[in-house]
Amino acid sequence: MANSKRTLFLKRRLRVRNKLRRVNSGRLRLSVHRSNKNISVQLIDDVRGVTLASASTLEKDLGFVGKNNIEAATKVGTAIAERAKKAGVEEAYFDRGGFLFHGKVKALANAAREGGLKI
Repeated sequence: MANSKRTLFLKRRLRVRNKLRRVNSGRLRLSVHRSNKNISVQLIDDVRGVTLASASTLEKDLGFVGKNNIEAATKVGTAIAERAKKAGVEEAYFDRGGFLFHGKVKALANAAREGGLKI
């Protein structure tokens, strides 16, 4: 029987996250979620179980409410880099979840790197 898209997505997400846990234990995680209408990102400390910073296109001050394009992803990436610096974070590992690293997810990661966050 063929796997559904959702099942494949969940398997890919677990595979990515487990590999990151083995390789980068102790570092913060920059987790991305992309929906059809929005994109959001969180800077998570897994040891303490706390979200240190977050950014999303749902925030009105970014000006991209309901948009999910490369331009919006770039703006969210620069916002998270700025907020991470404010929280005293310089490096984190990039958790793309089950999403492929191209398009909007890649644009977000590159904008965060250009903003000074070491991924």
